Amino acid sequence: MIKVTVWNEFIHETKSEKVKAIYPNGIHKLIADFLACDDISVRTATLNMPECGLTKEVLDDTDVLIWWAHVAHDKVPDEIAFRVRDAVNSGMGIIFLHSAHLSKPFRYLLGTACNLCWRESGDSERLWVIEPGHPIAQGLDRFIEIPADETYGEPFGIPNPDKTVFIGTYSGGEVFRSGVCFERLNGKIFYFQPGHETFPIYYQAEIQKVIKNAVRWAAPNAPRRSLSCPNVRFPSDKEKGYVKQ
Repeated sequence: MIKVTVWNEFIHETKSEKVKAIYPNGIHKLIADFLACDDISVRTATLNMPECGLTKEVLDDTDVLIWWAHVAHDKVPDEIAFRVRDAVNSGMGIIFLHSAHLSKPFRYLLGTACNLCWRESGDSERLWVIEPGHPIAQGLDRFIEIPADETYGEPFGIPNPDKTVFIGTYSGGEVFRSGVCFERLNGKIFYFQPGHETFPIYYQAEIQKVIKNAVRWAAPNAPRRSLSCPNVRFPSDKEKGYVKQ
């Protein structure tokens, strides 16, 4: 059984009637509902919970963490972000969705600012499968059509991925590395771009298949072990020169 924790800020769904109409119980609840099956068990956590719902006990009991975030990256304490980073280094898989490219755990794991170009246009997107043999792409056709999404574009300030599984092309002309994989020590990382909160993207069967495939790919295949080092000091965002975009 793969144990999944779906984390969400859960802010848009409480403050925007438009978003609430699409995801009345939160993006995290919809993702949890379509993931739950015979070999996947799911819990959820949100920003407003004690320790953001990500206590050491929760992370120790999580095989794959899914992270959706957009407007409150700075509200996640460094202590929690480092705890997530350490769990990934120790073998926990993690999937970052949409605007989570600017989340602290993503940036701390990759070591770059992770900025990109974007515009809220509602353009259509065609998500090309460029690694059809990859486990995350199993069961998909050559591409996925997304009727409307926020437009992301290159340059995308990340290290060269270990594997690029999807490239998105938009009706406005942009291209973007929309599905990329990394490994950090014992953990696997997948970033997946589609999923702006004002569009019902997570209801699409193909998008759900990608996320479920990614959970199975990212799940650890060996017992996790602690790799934390208490003598390492990590510089702050200000020291690193990160700029919120």
